[in-house]
Amino acid sequence: MSEKLLRNIAIIAHVDHGKTTLVDQLLKQSGNFRANQSVPERVMDSNDLERERGITILSKNTSIVYQGTKINIVDTPGHADFGGEVERIVEMVDGVLLLVDAYEGPMPQTRFVLKKALQAGLKPLVVINKIDRTGASIDKVNDELLDLFIDLEADEEQLDFPVVLASARDGYAKDSMDEWSDDMKPLLDAILEHIPAPSGDPAGELQLGISSISYDPYVGRIGIGKISRGTIQKGQDYVLCNSSCDQQRVRINTLYTFEGLQRTEVDSASAGEIIAVSGIENINIGDTICSPFNVTPIDFVKIDEPTISMNFVVNDSPMAGLEGRYLTSRHLRDRLMRELLSNVALRVEELSPDTFKVSGRGELHLSILIETMRRQGYEFAVTRPEVIFKHEDGVMKEPIEELFIEAPELYVGTVIEKVSGRKGELANMVNSNSGTVKLEFNIPARGLIGLRSEFLTDTRGNGIMHHIFASYAPYRGDIPGRTRGSLVASESGTAVTYGLYNAQDRGILFIGPGTDVYEGMIVGENSRKEDIALNVCKKKHLTNTRSSGADEALRLVTPTTMSLEKCLEFIAEDELLEVTPTALRLRKMTLDKVKRERMAKQKTQVL
Repeated sequence: MSEKLLRNIAIIAHVDHGKTTLVDQLLKQSGNFRANQSVPERVMDSNDLERERGITILSKNTSIVYQGTKINIVDTPGHADFGGEVERIVEMVDGVLLLVDAYEGPMPQTRFVLKKALQAGLKPLVVINKIDRTGASIDKVNDELLDLFIDLEADEEQLDFPVVLASARDGYAKDSMDEWSDDMKPLLDAILEHIPAPSGDPAGELQLGISSISYDPYVGRIGIGKISRGTIQKGQDYVLCNSSCDQQRVRINTLYTFEGLQRTEVDSASAGEIIAVSGIENINIGDTICSPFNVTPIDFVKIDEPTISMNFVVNDSPMAGLEGRYLTSRHLRDRLMRELLSNVALRVEELSPDTFKVSGRGELHLSILIETMRRQGYEFAVTRPEVIFKHEDGVMKEPIEELFIEAPELYVGTVIEKVSGRKGELANMVNSNSGTVKLEFNIPARGLIGLRSEFLTDTRGNGIMHHIFASYAPYRGDIPGRTRGSLVASESGTAVTYGLYNAQDRGILFIGPGTDVYEGMIVGENSRKEDIALNVCKKKHLTNTRSSGADEALRLVTPTTMSLEKCLEFIAEDELLEVTPTALRLRKMTLDKVKRERMAKQKTQVL
């Protein structure tokens, strides 16, 4: 296919502004589905976790054909924690569709993903989505977008961005509010008019940069990327090289292009096309497939460094091996190293044979990895998330995040007090006509750990919170940690109503009757600062005497359900989260009560 009849675009936006819904409509209206075919909503979010959480986690490729031109589309995540998915695909496309909510306007992640696109020199096409939403303000959003482009130092060509109005949910787009439309043709026409065709000489020597990795159980690893130059042939020999100029001879066994939601096998492809290749066992993101006669690797885009880390540890609890299939250090190491091949924003360091330091963009980035692994049958334990510090010119620096909060006026004082206590500094405050206030803070990344659950409690679930990495700045001082201790099981066994009834007066329980526990396992949160060891397996002694009310049923308060994110926020420095395919258990690093007390005394004496 001629490169003139190609367009390569990425769709970028803030979380929940309608990227995946827009792709749904483009696929439907381009004839990719039969008239009677049942198609789920957000068809591109094929991952179970993506469907459950309602967010896009992985970048994915698809394509449509409009007026004889093939449009390759890359659907990208909108959350900054998955920014590595956005950064690695900018080399694959020549333009971006920036989606913005007609009511909310540019949001924190809008700034993050747009910045990456502008730095790569991509041509932007703005789509103001949800124009049918109550309170939509097209002119206001347009002004905010222009300010954002100027703030991000867009060049003159990028500042002259075209704008299309759309309702992805209802399946129509138009150039102005005065027009009438019932389909997406105005948007498709704008793509053909404003997004440049890919450059590259089809007759030149091959140069194919790998931007993404997929895996197929039948053909193995699959490399995905755009052909920058030349033509690639199935069954031919080429040279695989990386930025370090390491080279090896490889053969392309299978060659695919993207047709709708499917990969279609082809014999050849030319410059400008986004393709997938198989048959290369050790292919990685950032590698280049070149002609043997002109070996020139492509410089891979710089990936931002991780800001949060935690240790993944082999599970050594008394219940180890009862629920998972993969639990040894070899299994854990192989899985983490395999994740590195496709997750370019992740870092893994082997601290010992049983402990691995895993670093990522944020809590969500790492929690998605944990949840994915447990669903695959892995069993392990993780430590509390910690920020990654830097030392520059003898000064210790820490990652600072821009925190954006929208909350009702009633809770603004509480929110400011809570964030300020975590070393956050108020940068801006804007009152809206709807009774809500928008707040902007600069806050250390460590101040965000555990903040979300407290924020939702303080605002009665009516607040919205987003954050993106800003920069490294000098250390801002200590932040008070958890103010409450843990309720710790003192014996192994099965929790019973009588034991839990006596324990619930001490604080908040995390488990109910019938739960198997072991010594050192955390069963609740104490109402005071210190930890308390409790016997939740204690049964009521039977006697021959009876008293009035002796047979009345004991009433238990419903235990608090701890999600993965809540567990990560809760655990202290001396605690672990045990992760298995069927359970999440909080526990002390040292399970034996006597040893814990001895260690606490030694620590006190040292201090």
